[in-house]
Amino acid sequence: MPLQTPDAILTALGDKPLRDAGELRARLVPELKLYLEEGRARGEQQLLDAQDGLVCAKYLSTHMDDLVQLVHDAVVRHLYPAENPSSGERIAVVATGGYGRGTLAPGSDVDLLFLLPYKQTAWSESVVEGILYVLWDLKLKVGHATRSVEDCIRESRADMTIRTALLEARFLFGDKALFDDLVQRFDKEIVATSAAEFVDAKLKERDARVAKAGASRYLVEPNVKDGKGGLRDLNTLFWIGKYVYQVKKPKELVKAGLFTPEEFKLFQRCEEFLWRVRCHMHFATGRAEERLTFDLQRVIAERIGFTPRSGLSSVERFMKAYFLIAKDVGDLTAIVCAELEARQTKKRPMLDRMLGRFRRRRGGALAGNDFIIDNNRINVKNEDVFGRDPVNLIRLFWLADKHNLAIHPDATRLATRSLKLIGQNLRRDPEANKLFLDIITSKNAPEVVLRHMNEAGVLGRFIPDFGRIVAMMQFNMYHHYTVDEHLIRSIGVLTEIEAGQLGGEHPLAHQIFSTIKNRRALYVAVFLHDIAKGRPEDHSTAGAAIARKLGPRFGLTDAETDTVAWLVEHHLLMSNTAQSRDLSDPSTIKSFADVVQTMERLKLLLVLTIADIKAVGPGTWTGWKGQLLRTLYYETEVLLGGGAADVARSDRVRFAQEQLRTALPDWSDAEFEQYAARHTPAYWLKTDDERRVKQAHFVRAAERDGRTVTTCYETDHFRGVTELTVLSPDHPRLLAIVTGACAAAGGNIVDAQIFTTTDGMALDTIVLSRAFDRDEDELRRAERVAKAIERALKGEVKIADLVESKRPSKPPSRAFNVPPEVIIDNSLSSRQTVIEISGLDRPGLLYDLTTALGKLNLNIASAHIVTFGEKAVDVFYVTDLTGTKVTHAGRQATIRRTLLDVFKTEEAEQPQKRSA
Repeated sequence: MPLQTPDAILTALGDKPLRDAGELRARLVPELKLYLEEGRARGEQQLLDAQDGLVCAKYLSTHMDDLVQLVHDAVVRHLYPAENPSSGERIAVVATGGYGRGTLAPGSDVDLLFLLPYKQTAWSESVVEGILYVLWDLKLKVGHATRSVEDCIRESRADMTIRTALLEARFLFGDKALFDDLVQRFDKEIVATSAAEFVDAKLKERDARVAKAGASRYLVEPNVKDGKGGLRDLNTLFWIGKYVYQVKKPKELVKAGLFTPEEFKLFQRCEEFLWRVRCHMHFATGRAEERLTFDLQRVIAERIGFTPRSGLSSVERFMKAYFLIAKDVGDLTAIVCAELEARQTKKRPMLDRMLGRFRRRRGGALAGNDFIIDNNRINVKNEDVFGRDPVNLIRLFWLADKHNLAIHPDATRLATRSLKLIGQNLRRDPEANKLFLDIITSKNAPEVVLRHMNEAGVLGRFIPDFGRIVAMMQFNMYHHYTVDEHLIRSIGVLTEIEAGQLGGEHPLAHQIFSTIKNRRALYVAVFLHDIAKGRPEDHSTAGAAIARKLGPRFGLTDAETDTVAWLVEHHLLMSNTAQSRDLSDPSTIKSFADVVQTMERLKLLLVLTIADIKAVGPGTWTGWKGQLLRTLYYETEVLLGGGAADVARSDRVRFAQEQLRTALPDWSDAEFEQYAARHTPAYWLKTDDERRVKQAHFVRAAERDGRTVTTCYETDHFRGVTELTVLSPDHPRLLAIVTGACAAAGGNIVDAQIFTTTDGMALDTIVLSRAFDRDEDELRRAERVAKAIERALKGEVKIADLVESKRPSKPPSRAFNVPPEVIIDNSLSSRQTVIEISGLDRPGLLYDLTTALGKLNLNIASAHIVTFGEKAVDVFYVTDLTGTKVTHAGRQATIRRTLLDVFKTEEAEQPQKRSA
């Protein structure tokens, strides 16, 4: 159906003035809604057909221009005609802000300035009000102001937001002379006298905006409008260029000398892509959605037309394209800042904040004839520095690190233009590789320098395997950054550990770092540990092969190369073992020690594991993970130091009992012997001294008070957990009831130890991750969870109904696909069968799994709960009711089938934060 024209809509109202505002809106608004919907539908179809974001945004802006003029004409003709307008009855309607640029996203605000010659008259007030009421009836988000020319000048002088909006003012209709007067005065009285002030304010504003939206341009759920490397950064560049160079259109920035023709083409390419993504997001969601969430990424990738290729899914290819564009926006930002500084319109401290956290020094010169110190930063002496000696492309960054100096944007710009000089000859050059190894292993600021190398494009060209993972995202909720950014951040964490800055958080790593002999190998391994991500084969195995290739090239010895390759191949081993295995089981320690083999490797692997986890993103590292890693380290240290994992169990049990007896001097011998006899050997072997003492007092007090079902709790701020101890008559569904109560009360279980006394009582320790920073708040929550557990165990509430009431009322969208898997293994423990279950996480999943295990008549000896974003990995150490391993193939098949069925009921469930 052809789009109805504004003239036709206006004509349909008739020639006779309606005079009644209500009647006008009643007749006009339905037609305009249809006009608006048809225009948006046509804009969306254009976007899908041509895949040009700017064409779409400009079409929607033009369509809005026509609608606003139509509303104005209808209001003036039918409600407030001015046959012989006085000088005060003049008005110019002006688009400002983003709308003033002539681009409009489907859900964007419509910013309007009603410009008057001087103070508002009754006629102009009525016209403006009439226009706004119609626009509001259309459910448009209208930003509006009514000002005289004098008002605009006065307020823009005082308010930077108003000044920026007027900078992009665009005449729509009305009195053109009035608009021209505003532009002339604004340019002469405001722009011409305040360039430095405007630039400084806009860059400070950018810093604040980026800090709020996410300080890295490599966040995996970026804000397309306000995030680093997003549309607002491009807007800021143009505002600054327009203000300083006094140009009207972006392409004039080339003639002004701010951009080369190639750089301006890059500007246009970035702008079009970001507008394309943004328009697709608004159309797909039906609202002004600016954050590219996991849910949306798959949808937008499909709408733009990305397909799987080279081991990457369509959404990963789309996001890689996005992050490369964000990187290009960063390059353009650095170019503009350099040019502005050359014009002295930019204050030095702002540039320092944007370009790195380097220490400053005054004056001086660098050795050699190729580089100079230019305003406390390294710059090239002339344009042929890299062409004459390509090693200078690496030496530039080496000097920056060595002398703790920032790199001048002009030098970075020249390096980026010289990337074609980085070929096989430079990659094989011994000096270039020695300089690069110095950078990676530096004690100064290797993270800052490596990031600068990456953003200049040098790092990916010098190490092509690294180039493959530049801007690569992993489509999951666990990783917060792209792979290249994660690796660079890992180096930063490692540097902080070595410098002693994290001693309080990581006491063991701090203690052992100075005893590590293979420091170079550790830094290279941390830099390479995820370098093979995105390949069809296992990234640890493929990464080890890359390490064996790069080690000799970097100048590492054969022994160092072997160490790097081993660390890369096994970089997940310590984390997985600590978080998902029973560390009190001798088989766990022996299996881990068999792979590690030496104390040096154990030290290296511990530090690498900490750096890896901490660099995943904020909140990923917890004190509980630290406690598990330390426990695994200490247990393995005993074995690698010549101890035995299963030294005379009876001796260890007897020693533990003697320790407890000493700690309970007020107990009689008879009372203690009776208590000790109630515990099985597993209890004495798996619990530590402190816990045994606390639980002895807890059980004694419960029995004295006649409580058969009771709980106690305490919080541990350093480990980042809260421990609940549960005493109750034992039965097969006990853990299911406890996990269900935790789910209903908002407790996030990370570990569980289950013991049964010889007289049939269960003594379980449930470990919850902390929800609050303050102990008082955390203990109140623990009390709520404990009471929920007690009520459930006493049968006061029906746990299944309670859990069901906490599940999401509507099925969330399918953002992630995590195929469920059940592994049953009898080799990992000498006394229990280990069942590892992985799949898509959801509220109440742990309750569903423990309920299923209970119905299968399995006794759970311990449970170890790990969540990697949307993926749950729950490990249970179980026995049959007879206390033996599950060895029968048919029985194992039944267990596997039953547990997989737990996931089938809610396959479309979207991951949410675990409640149990």
